[in-house]
Amino acid sequence: MARRPLAALIAALACAGGDAGASTAPPASAWARANSDLAPDPAVRFGTLANGMRYAVMRNATPAGQVSLRLRIGAGSLEESDAQQGLAHLLEHMSFKGSTHVPAGEMVRILQRDGLAFGPDTNASTDWTQTVYMLDLPKADADTLATALMLMRETAGELTLDGAALDTERGVVLSEERLRDTPRYRAEKAQLDLLAHGQRVTRRFPIGQVAVIEHAPASLLRDFYRANYRPDRATLIAVGDFDPEAMEARIKARFSDWAPAGPPTAPPNLGEVEPRGLTVKVVKAPGGSTQSLIAWAKPYDASPDTKVRRRRELVEGLTLAVLNRRLDTLARGERPPFLEAGAAIQNLLRSAKVSIVQAESAPGAWRGALGAVETEVRRLVAHGVRPDELDREITQARAAMRNAAAGAATRPTPELASNLVEALDQDAVFTSPGQDLALFEEDVKGLTVADADAAARAVFTGAGPLVELATPDPVEGGEATLLAEYAKTHARAAPGTPAQAAGSWPYARFGPPGDVARHGEIGDLGAWTVRFANGVGLTVKPTAFRKDQVLVAVDVGAGRLDLPRDRPDAAWAAPAVVGGGFGAISLEDSQRILSGRIYDADFAIGDQAFEFRGATRPQDLATQLQVLTAYVADPGFRPEAFERIRAAYLTGLAQLEATPDGVLTRDLAGLLHAGDPRWAFPAARDLEAAKPGDLKALLSGPLSTGPIDVTVVGDVDLQAAIDAVAATFGALPP
Repeated sequence: MARRPLAALIAALACAGGDAGASTAPPASAWARANSDLAPDPAVRFGTLANGMRYAVMRNATPAGQVSLRLRIGAGSLEESDAQQGLAHLLEHMSFKGSTHVPAGEMVRILQRDGLAFGPDTNASTDWTQTVYMLDLPKADADTLATALMLMRETAGELTLDGAALDTERGVVLSEERLRDTPRYRAEKAQLDLLAHGQRVTRRFPIGQVAVIEHAPASLLRDFYRANYRPDRATLIAVGDFDPEAMEARIKARFSDWAPAGPPTAPPNLGEVEPRGLTVKVVKAPGGSTQSLIAWAKPYDASPDTKVRRRRELVEGLTLAVLNRRLDTLARGERPPFLEAGAAIQNLLRSAKVSIVQAESAPGAWRGALGAVETEVRRLVAHGVRPDELDREITQARAAMRNAAAGAATRPTPELASNLVEALDQDAVFTSPGQDLALFEEDVKGLTVADADAAARAVFTGAGPLVELATPDPVEGGEATLLAEYAKTHARAAPGTPAQAAGSWPYARFGPPGDVARHGEIGDLGAWTVRFANGVGLTVKPTAFRKDQVLVAVDVGAGRLDLPRDRPDAAWAAPAVVGGGFGAISLEDSQRILSGRIYDADFAIGDQAFEFRGATRPQDLATQLQVLTAYVADPGFRPEAFERIRAAYLTGLAQLEATPDGVLTRDLAGLLHAGDPRWAFPAARDLEAAKPGDLKALLSGPLSTGPIDVTVVGDVDLQAAIDAVAATFGALPP
């Protein structure tokens, strides 16, 4: 799957854990449904207290007896003044440092007494538009709920923000700032500056300014707290195994007395998208990757979340899915012009609506990468999509949405709580998977290639094209060279639509189904074991945790213990097993032929087994097992997949060397195993000397002769699992 460049950019830049223009932030206390023709998920109880605080309550029993709480404050770094840059994030850190009714240090101890661990169950995050506090409670009893709501209320309006505690926390945040300041982070900051040049968002990174973090007085932090932590900017989300009416009453009792402590921060002026034509930018990124980007920026889309808007965004998404599929095919082909590439369109931090296509390439190969993505965009705009391409993306989307709807009743509670936060941040109506599926079917009915072609033409318009090259190596001639290269590729005629390929799935049968030699039950685990006549083992564990989800694990041989210990090998190229497809068909062709079926395939070399993994639904279990069996019995080992992984490793070596985390990632496994080459990270000389045939030579023996154990867990019928494995792994030669 092609990555999502914009989503990756925003996630990388945000903190984990007097301009021209008008603000486009939504009204703080208005639910999105007030301006929409979409009905919200009926399973959620939405409400607003008299003081303006909103709440959303939803009963969910996956897992049973647990609760997730989220307190969202609709203020982030965009609300900071020049003198406050970084205080939204610093304030988030101070939420655990004492309040009116909870002394400093006591909050963490209270949470630990209730079974919560700081980090996994208790956390917070700050970005440009919001600050979110998270509690995942292991119990739903009255005392735990009362304690959790009390702590959320303390955070909301009772923090003391003591000066001494603030001085202690400054060092923690400054350490985070130093760790974050990597070559990749600096390159992505430059990218955001290109996309939203001159706008406030480029001057309000959530980590803030070092000088402000070091010297801002506690009084300035209190000013930000009083102006932004207000009931009319807050929403409490409660999802879990409780009575919704009782939870609603608890929220009202705990938060109704909360009153604003002062006037609010005025809505920030976010600036306007600059009217620009072709603009080029070269960013020197020592230790970073080589990234070529082309983007177009339009004004932020602040229109309500309605049926019309969702249909428009669906057509845009399907059209870009066609483009991403084409880019992925190029990346997997012979002599690929880039390592990976992707396209996306997104409303960017209430500042702009941005369309972007981006490619990562090997050092010095940026010309080919830039030319390839530019050509593919023009091909799409000039010639549109084929009917079969659009049908494939509709089929794939439909299958995913049907799967989501079927499993809606067993969605994990923390995931639901976070999804409600995301809907709030996007000013979107929170709808159920069933509603989404029904709307999808309504929208694709009568959808034509002409609709997709019109969407393609609309997506790639706006200020721009904005062209950026981020590279660790100097570019002779700088931006003049980049401009000339773009002009050269743009002057070429756009090629026609790629031809449709034919084919069928050649792995529907592996021979007569295998006979069951032994069958047993592990009573205390609710699991069954089977041994087929050819020696393949099977363990089946039916569960009800996630409806319509089945997980499959296949372990072959002894993993790294099967590898030579006296020399470096090609184990680092393990991802090329899946990327290399099958002996009789390529990965791309298999994905096209099996479109509409839900399955997955992953491969890794574990310490004690060669590990194939998949995730599917009950009706596609046979396909899932066919795919994994084909990878074991007839892997393609295509050279282009090997070369793609090798190029990624060679490109990544300098990036790993550029940060302490990178060096640790590179060296830790080897250090823990006393330099054993089976766990060591490959050196550049070994990568350069490796040949595509090395991976096949390394794995063919263990995969063809090693013992095979299959595990099937999830929403599965025991006999159906036995039959599906009998027809695949059980049918292989002994």
